[in-house]
Amino acid sequence: MSIYHITSTHTRKMKPVFIGAFALMTLLAGGCKKYLEQVPDSTWTDLSSPAKVSKLLGTAYPQSSYITMCEAMSDNVGDKGVGAYYRPNEDAYLFNDIQSIDEDSPEDYWKACYTAIAATNQALQACNNAADPTLYAHQRGEALVARAYAHFMLVNIFAKSYDATTAANDPGIPYVTEPETVVMKQYDRKTVAYVYEMVEKDLLAGLPLISDDAYSVPRFHFNRSAAYAFATRFYLFKKDYAKVVAYADNTFSNNDVANNMREWNTVYGSMSPAQIFDLYANANERANLLIAEAPSLWGRNVGRLRYDLDYAHEAQIIGRNVTGGTWVYPIYYYGSQDYFVPKLTEYFVKNSVNATIGQPYVMVPLFTTEEVLFNRAEANTYLNNTSAVVKDLNLFASKRIRNYNPSQHNISLSDMQNFYGISDVKNACIRTILDFKRAEYLQEGQRWFDLQRYKIPVVHKTREGQTLELKADDKRRLFQIPASATTSGLSLNPR
Repeated sequence: MSIYHITSTHTRKMKPVFIGAFALMTLLAGGCKKYLEQVPDSTWTDLSSPAKVSKLLGTAYPQSSYITMCEAMSDNVGDKGVGAYYRPNEDAYLFNDIQSIDEDSPEDYWKACYTAIAATNQALQACNNAADPTLYAHQRGEALVARAYAHFMLVNIFAKSYDATTAANDPGIPYVTEPETVVMKQYDRKTVAYVYEMVEKDLLAGLPLISDDAYSVPRFHFNRSAAYAFATRFYLFKKDYAKVVAYADNTFSNNDVANNMREWNTVYGSMSPAQIFDLYANANERANLLIAEAPSLWGRNVGRLRYDLDYAHEAQIIGRNVTGGTWVYPIYYYGSQDYFVPKLTEYFVKNSVNATIGQPYVMVPLFTTEEVLFNRAEANTYLNNTSAVVKDLNLFASKRIRNYNPSQHNISLSDMQNFYGISDVKNACIRTILDFKRAEYLQEGQRWFDLQRYKIPVVHKTREGQTLELKADDKRRLFQIPASATTSGLSLNPR
């Protein structure tokens, strides 16, 4: 029998040398002498041409996934009472510090980000020291934007969301801009405001240098559309809304968002789960602006975990919506309670040709066209460009509602106000945007960042009768900085 079943309530079709002191600590703890005796990878030591620097920059993206821990912390999941136990999932759902340092954990993501940052710093040093630095302009641009991205993700997972009134005092994360030449270098967390200033500096310096012609498969690198998409996210989080709209409008030539979106209610609607798995995180899907590989068990665990999408949350997230129509997202299940949307499949890489062990990976879309649309709509909400918000939301709905018909499913401001029972224009628009995003990015971990930005409380209930609440000011909303980082002088997040 196939593992893919249709839900009863929906009609569905079937190692670098210089990797950073933070990343290095874990490796050193397991055998300092052995590690330091390894012959340096020539990918990192021979950077004598732009092509070789580009090869190094293939490692400039965090090879770790935040999905498991962020999804479990969010309001997308419930306690099914049965299912696989996995510490990054269980601890996050119970709002405990995650007691794991392996894939899908905060420590693994922290390490992967600083490993990626180390690669960007090595690349930038090579660009600066080249006989003719002008030949390395594209590589310099990618390195700067990639460095900005890794730090941006770190600060939004391990520090408070940006708030202009408190950012100058809120502890941030170390912003590393030079290759590390010592093991126990000391660092300062500084502030969220400082990290945002440095991210913006790198982003703005790198953006003009990005070129799609520099790579055979641009979606594995910061191409121009991906870099602009990152800019829309950065300025949305910073609440500089005019810049969000400006960068969104320039993400695609002729501002053609519509033809770069994922075709859920046409192309995807006729696909089997296996076909969707093959396409969703593929470089051939034009909606994927930037994708990266990540060692992760998410591909095999999604839907099977105890603390996961259940029927009640499925009905809440992709049930009734403001259009009056039905979301086209296909929900399948392995067993009676193991619900999932076919998105990220596992790629298992054996240790050798004849090996029976290896490393599971998933390909993760880091930026998509749909996020650009959502970021622009949210920014236009605060700029009082309500007609532009409604236009973007209707464009999104036209790609996501089953048997979409504009005369039936087109939404207006009054539709949003009536659906949520609120008169405030901004509130009605934001509620709609966040609900549309919640459905779109189900089981991808993105919901957590919206909950953080808007300080939305999260309530989790257990089968044992506990009610666990994560209030807006709860200190547990920040993932804990790895204890190993304290050897570099960093203070942990308070508990």
